[in-house]
Amino acid sequence: MKPRIAVLGCGYWGSNHIRTLASLGALQAVSDQNMARAEGFASDQDVEAIAPAELFTRKDIDAIVMALPPQFHAESAILAVENGKDVLVEKPIALTVADAERTVAAAHAAGRILMVGHVLRFHPAFEKLKALIDSGELGEVRYIHSHRLGLGKFHTENDALWDLAPHDLSMILAITGQAPIEIRGEGAALLDHLSDFAHLHMRFPNGLRSHLFTSRLNPYRERRLTVVGNKAMAVFDDVEPWERKLAVYRHAVWQDSGHWAFTHNEPAYVPVEQGMPLTRELEHFIHCIRTREAPRTSGEEAVEVLKILTAGTVSHD
Repeated sequence: MKPRIAVLGCGYWGSNHIRTLASLGALQAVSDQNMARAEGFASDQDVEAIAPAELFTRKDIDAIVMALPPQFHAESAILAVENGKDVLVEKPIALTVADAERTVAAAHAAGRILMVGHVLRFHPAFEKLKALIDSGELGEVRYIHSHRLGLGKFHTENDALWDLAPHDLSMILAITGQAPIEIRGEGAALLDHLSDFAHLHMRFPNGLRSHLFTSRLNPYRERRLTVVGNKAMAVFDDVEPWERKLAVYRHAVWQDSGHWAFTHNEPAYVPVEQGMPLTRELEHFIHCIRTREAPRTSGEEAVEVLKILTAGTVSHD
């Protein structure tokens, strides 16, 4: 039997979780501080609406997906695991490293699954990219850069770095397999005291370097992760149609008589199986609940993401 999962938080992203879990046959209930909103979703999906105060102790709920304002993630996740629930909490896992570490420790102590919603790790194009890297297709990875730009969304708690960068940081950590040893952040606040633009520069123990650029005041959308190896380069561009989302460039660079020379080759587009990242993420969560396997996007990784965000944050107070 599938686990009985409740969604806590019926906002924009929570509503996507609700619809997706319902399509997977795993939605048991919905919950929100605004009970009228919860009851509307419950009616649409023919499930129960449960008040948040009652949700954590319900015996007919096996797991909770949390899509709350991030300041409420840590306490809610801790309360859930202490009541025997497995948890998928949206990013960021918390607003401080200490709260994130408390959440992870609580899940371990309770023996519960704790997964974090770094949804792009489940994108078929990223999974294919990771497979190419692991197979040695790109050679030794030397540099990674990511650009996540667009207009909005604007939050009162999260700046552009904390809102947009966790997905890319999770992908970068998955590729590198290690935490950076040097982090430098730059930011610019135009609307208020929160950064609307942010750059992160990172150096890793093996010499690999990476930079990340996020913006919520950009006139065009860009969702691009570029990986530079010593054999080839690859680009995961989520704005492109499926047949062009993953490209491999086999440029060649060499020295000739003391001068650098290169050949510029057209991209080879890698076939990618189409699939919704959120559906694949929730399927993985259900799998982990059933098998008790550690999630691919674990609480421990989310702590590392939070450490990077914290180190790279620029104050504009």
